[in-house]
Amino acid sequence: MADESEEEVREQLKAALWFAVGKMVDEETLRRNRNVTPQFIGALTEMVWAQIENVALDLENFSRHAGRTTINTDDVLLLARRNQDLHAIIKDFVDKQKAAKAKSKSRR
Repeated sequence: MADESEEEVREQLKAALWFAVGKMVDEETLRRNRNVTPQFIGALTEMVWAQIENVALDLENFSRHAGRTTINTDDVLLLARRNQDLHAIIKDFVDKQKAAKAKSKSRR
């Protein structure tokens, strides 16, 4: 991947996303006995890709604003601040991870 252009990597990522979205849609359509068109899967994939790009930019900007070059859990929590349920789930997960890490350090 080192010699591939940024555009080639982008296209590979989009193809992988298309595959993953298609697989999820297929599973759901089988479960619900429904049909979807390839155009639907393509449109859904494009929408998910646009959302991923927006999230990535927001996370980078939050990190940069805090004077960091690395995105951390604080940035993710800040991103989820407008969705209380999602924020609570992420916060709970982060707190459990920190507690487990602290517990494993205290055993040493």
